[in-house]
Amino acid sequence: MSKVCQLTGKRPIVGNHVSHSNRKTKRRFEPNLQKKRYFIPELNQWITLKLSTSAMRNINKIGLHEYLKDLKRKGVDVGIEL
Repeated sequence: MSKVCQLTGKRPIVGNHVSHSNRKTKRRFEPNLQKKRYFIPELNQWITLKLSTSAMRNINKIGLHEYLKDLKRKGVDVGIEL
């Protein structure tokens, strides 16, 4: 299962654990992904998305349909027909 947000494209990045003695070992910073089900009244259908919490906040602010239209305007392929 990939750890990539379907709308923002956020994915894991690589960094270092830094100990008290300043020793560095590799680690991954994972995005905070949640599986969420949304109803789109304009299309009269439910969709399930794997989203980062920052994308969920944007959806709460402006609405899912507007957010998807904005992504489509920017050229991001969401995979949902509007």
